Amino acid sequence: MAHREPAVTEEPTIGKLVVDASRDVSGLIQKEIALAKSELKVSVRAGGISIGLFAAAAFLALLAIIMLSVAIAHFISFTGLDLAWGFLIVFFLYLLIAGVLGFVGVKKLKQVKAPERAIGQAKEFPSALKGKR
Repeated sequence: MAHREPAVTEEPTIGKLVVDASRDVSGLIQKEIALAKSELKVSVRAGGISIGLFAAAAFLALLAIIMLSVAIAHFISFTGLDLAWGFLIVFFLYLLIAGVLGFVGVKKLKQVKAPERAIGQAKEFPSALKGKR
């Protein structure tokens, strides 16, 4: 019987391990970016179609509001007022609604604040990478 010597496996050096690891990480990142791009293409296409449909719906809703305004003005004229007064009443009604919405919008806008916790964590990020606290 022939006696074989065990195969000697050469241990990789630290430098080779680092090169291999960085190559693998780089390849993984490139593949993740390619996956994200392909997913985004599908999402952007669907989003574009959705935006177009919402724009068409908003346009039709605007036309409906105009028709409703004309109808309200005519109903007001049935009370005995002139049609011009009906349109003027509808105009002031819309002006009042716009004023109330604007007032509420300004009050809500004053409640908006910067994301202070996220900003604080972002400022700590460079020192955390360096191993400092």
